[in-house]
Amino acid sequence: MSTRSTATKTSFLEALLASPTPVVMEVKRRDAHGYDLLGGRTPAAIVAAYETAGAPCISVVTGRWFGGSPALLRDVAAMTDLPLLQKDFITRKDQIRSAKDLGASAVLLTAALLPESSMRTLVTEALLAGLTPFVEITTEAELALVPHASQCVIAVNNKDIKTRERGAGDLGRSLDLLPAVRATGTPCPVSASGIDGPATAANLLDAGFGGLLVGTSLLRTGSPAAWVDAVAGARKGLAVR
Repeated sequence: MSTRSTATKTSFLEALLASPTPVVMEVKRRDAHGYDLLGGRTPAAIVAAYETAGAPCISVVTGRWFGGSPALLRDVAAMTDLPLLQKDFITRKDQIRSAKDLGASAVLLTAALLPESSMRTLVTEALLAGLTPFVEITTEAELALVPHASQCVIAVNNKDIKTRERGAGDLGRSLDLLPAVRATGTPCPVSASGIDGPATAANLLDAGFGGLLVGTSLLRTGSPAAWVDAVAGARKGLAVR
């Protein structure tokens, strides 16, 4: 169990940039259809498996759609020294302060939910709190509203929150938007959601993404470490086993 304070942790952005395995691995109780993803495992067991697999950061889904709660973030923060992303619908400054208190190192900001003034306020508030803004976008119009991009992780969400992220996801969206995301100056463009296996992950990294956010695929695999090894193998042109 971690005894370090969040103030001493490496920042979320720094950890992701420094990692040879830039996969943000997700703790999520249920998928978008309501199906259990823990399979009888505890969050502690999942976190331990992610640490063994070399995760640089962990995403903790606190949103109720996916069976989450703020308590889950607090509990995971007590289990690991890895930087944590709170994945929820954050629309107010007080939620950023709460995320920091619960142990987060980064907060999800969903551009589709936020007018330009709110995006500017929340990105600034997160940076002042020492948190990495993890900004999810789905269009170039949303991307244009992101301030301080050089200090943010900008992620292309391959799914649609308007349908509660149900469906397979559109990986073409990531590939289409990657040049525009890189042009913002973000140090770490990320492809998020709908990444169904190691081959897909390898293709996205080879295309130029600096990181990936993966939840369901990792939670359904028997071994996150083997999943990560398969990504490395696929990037070298080896067969994925």
